[in-house]
Amino acid sequence: MSKQDAYIALMCSLPGSERLFVAKQPPLSRIRLERRLTALTADDAKVLNVLEHTLSWSAYDMDVTDVQAIQRCKQALKDIPQPTLRKLFMERMELRSVVAALRLRKRGEPAPTGSFGVGRWSRHIPTHWTDPTFGLDTPMPWLKEAHQLLEDEDPLGLERLLLSISQKQLKRHAARHMFDFEAVAIYVLIWNIFDRWAQSSATEAAKRFEKLAQQAMADVADIDFEGASA
Repeated sequence: MSKQDAYIALMCSLPGSERLFVAKQPPLSRIRLERRLTALTADDAKVLNVLEHTLSWSAYDMDVTDVQAIQRCKQALKDIPQPTLRKLFMERMELRSVVAALRLRKRGEPAPTGSFGVGRWSRHIPTHWTDPTFGLDTPMPWLKEAHQLLEDEDPLGLERLLLSISQKQLKRHAARHMFDFEAVAIYVLIWNIFDRWAQSSATEAAKRFEKLAQQAMADVADIDFEGASA
């Protein structure tokens, strides 16, 4: 069977899901998902592993430094050749960078010197530190709600918002990929969103966002992501 035929068969075997926040669990178990993913080529399986590992904050130990976190992102971009996957990777990292900035500012931290986090807004954020949304209302219209949820100390509400934004980003890319590797990778990343929500609770969400704040990537050089967008 050709790679194209194998991936068509793989995507056809993956069940759809209910709406996010309605479904109580992902559409299939991780064990069953892994069995289906054995159809991937070795190279594609490696890319998927890089995506899942780098985009999962649970994969970062508390003793990982800011510089190490940035290096992981740089290395991940080198290991992801597909333009669509590189773009969605950067979108997710930019989202996490601005959320980390919100958390640190709420804790009373001063504006970082130099750059902050990953992506296009790493130098913009410190210079707009006192603006509730860092002056990013246009590219990130959800920031006003995120800021308010933080002020209201509603970590579960914030997590719900961010998972929803992440899913919408992925679905936008999925619309252009049906039966190729990118489609498979996006399906798995959406599966992870369903799985994360299924395991969420207010207490766990608070712990995760505190960890995110501690891992914020401040005062490090911005990633040179020339060619990273599709």
